[in-house]
Amino acid sequence: MSHSSYVLAFAPPSPEVSAAYLHSKLSFYTDAADVAADLQNGITRIVVIDTRSAEYYVRGHVPGAVSFPHKLMTAESTLALSKEVVYVTYCDGIGCNGSTQGAYKLAKLGFHVKEMIGGLDFWIRDNHPLATGEERGNYSLSLAPDDCGCA
Repeated sequence: MSHSSYVLAFAPPSPEVSAAYLHSKLSFYTDAADVAADLQNGITRIVVIDTRSAEYYVRGHVPGAVSFPHKLMTAESTLALSKEVVYVTYCDGIGCNGSTQGAYKLAKLGFHVKEMIGGLDFWIRDNHPLATGEERGNYSLSLAPDDCGCA
């Protein structure tokens, strides 16, 4: 009995088209491992933004992240933000679109943005620590898990 391939039902694009698409995709998204590495290495060209409510931020957030709920993002509320950095937005995870809402609003206002895929859910799955309370906290190398498997 012969079976047709479900995978090959639609032919893959050329390697050049695939490379262009995947490059574009990487321009829009980052992951928890890359964000953690940049925070641990003191990279100042990114600012991580927790787009959830302030109440959720206090319960637990990415160490070093700024609380800026997406519902509060306006031209006026972003006046103090620098346009010289890349803002990395995150929310709870794949069931939440707060990071997309925040990234969209910031991009419309002229800021460079990326979304952290998987949000706080994937951050926790990778065994990265959480900061609690109103303080941003700091993600030092001493807090890093042994390996997230992304290397």
